[in-house]
Amino acid sequence: MLEEAAKSIRGRILSLLEEGPTRTDQELRNLIEEEVFLFSQKNYLSAHEKWKLVERVFHSFRGLDILQPLLDDPIITEIMINSHEEIFIEQNGAVSRVEARFDSKEKLEDVIQAVVSKVNRTVNESSPIVDARLSDGSRVNVVLPPVALKGPTMTIRKFPSRPLTMEDLIGMGAITREAASDLSKLVECKYNIFIGGGTGSGKTTFLNALAGYIPYDERIITIEDSAELQIRNIPNLVGLETRNANTEGRGEITIKDLIRSSLRMRPNRILVGEVRGAEALDMLSAMNTGHEGSISTGHANSSVDMLSRLETMVLSGAELPLQVVRKQIASALDILIHLSRMRDKSRKVTEIHEVLGVEEGEIQLNPLYLYQEKDGSSPGLVRTANRLNHSQKLDFASLKLEEVGRE
Repeated sequence: MLEEAAKSIRGRILSLLEEGPTRTDQELRNLIEEEVFLFSQKNYLSAHEKWKLVERVFHSFRGLDILQPLLDDPIITEIMINSHEEIFIEQNGAVSRVEARFDSKEKLEDVIQAVVSKVNRTVNESSPIVDARLSDGSRVNVVLPPVALKGPTMTIRKFPSRPLTMEDLIGMGAITREAASDLSKLVECKYNIFIGGGTGSGKTTFLNALAGYIPYDERIITIEDSAELQIRNIPNLVGLETRNANTEGRGEITIKDLIRSSLRMRPNRILVGEVRGAEALDMLSAMNTGHEGSISTGHANSSVDMLSRLETMVLSGAELPLQVVRKQIASALDILIHLSRMRDKSRKVTEIHEVLGVEEGEIQLNPLYLYQEKDGSSPGLVRTANRLNHSQKLDFASLKLEEVGRE
């Protein structure tokens, strides 16, 4: 009933707007409230239903239509629009379908264009895939027909208004306090760190939390496809974002371009939101040329798999012998962290390795923390008996990592 009422009231409002001057948000809301009041005189509505109807119609003009209540709900973490009639959400790790639907495919297309235009992106039939973001930093991916077979598709990864800190992650059981303490020392002492994990495992969230350990007096450059990081403890911070090519195929600015440009900006550290291709070589080169303490993320199923993927990324853009690539990776990276999404939908740190170097043609890893059973109890992140081999940076700062059996 409310959807039909909303459609009817929206039609009347459209007629009034066409006849009169442009309305402010408040004037538009007042106009909608008047129409809802007139409607309720003939059709009984509770106070809550009247409020929902006003919000539904208002958001169809000035917000993101039926998506706005979903975006405003802090419990919802992801919104998946498969078509104008099919919308799913994720909350508390569980995915479910919602009853809401767009009036038409064209209305969904209008919402998509409103989103991408605000960040100077273009999406159309000739360029049907685009990444964008909302004003609150939420990440948006759009795919249009003919690539998307059901119709326009949009996926929104929401981010909390207050970014999660390492203390929050400890409280959620994503990492132990002991491991977080060690990572804080490694970040402070400028170890180069790479975070791997599958889709939705929390890599960006964890990078953001790790950045909380960076000394406030450093200069940081962040590089991302679409800006997601919310680093608030560093005053000297520059955020860079890629740009797609225009309709003529010109003007594209890639992560590779931004990494090269950032080297001229006198950064103490470079944080790359995610590496996916040939830019991996530029990131490794930056880590090897004085920008210690840099952090990046990538998709992989394990720390060992992450090394293989980095090799593939570098080789995709450079004709180098595999042994040279492996030496470059081993000399650039100090620590590998792996995140996993568990069966209960929680996200946890499951591996922390030290990168030792290359032996007999293979990159050697020294496991510091592994997710396993502890004393026959339920699994958890457990400190191994291995010591950190490359401890010079910690020694200079008179710091030590936690050790098994040490009080």
